Amino acid sequence: MSHVVFFEKPGCGGNARQKQWLLDAGHTLDVRSLLAEPWTPGALLAWLAPLAVADWFNRSAPRVKSGEIVPDGLDRDTALALLLAEPLLIRRPLLQAGDERRVGFDPAAIDAWIGLDSATARRSRARSEGCAAGMGEGGCAPP
Repeated sequence: MSHVVFFEKPGCGGNARQKQWLLDAGHTLDVRSLLAEPWTPGALLAWLAPLAVADWFNRSAPRVKSGEIVPDGLDRDTALALLLAEPLLIRRPLLQAGDERRVGFDPAAIDAWIGLDSATARRSRARSEGCAAGMGEGGCAPP
């Protein structure tokens, strides 16, 4: 099993479930606040650089949901400045096991990477597919 650094939004129900899945799979966690971390451009880019700029953003953040911030239209420097100024905009969780980092919690990808309980991963995958097909609202927003 892996030791996982897990950056969360404290009090987030989705992050609480994700942490529990990791613990149930036998991983140990070093839980940190995404909002309290003193982010620098280099530290944040260690997670985000491999992704498209639009994928850096938490689509459930109030300023994104309202349309005030449109991630699809931002360049890298503007996006990074926004995320550093307002960490609530950062897609979560940020995960690190060893030297590898991940953004967001896709159960199938996490299962393939470090392992999750297979039944949990299957249920989560089915739920995600249902959300993508428009079959539910409660909790279907991306983490």
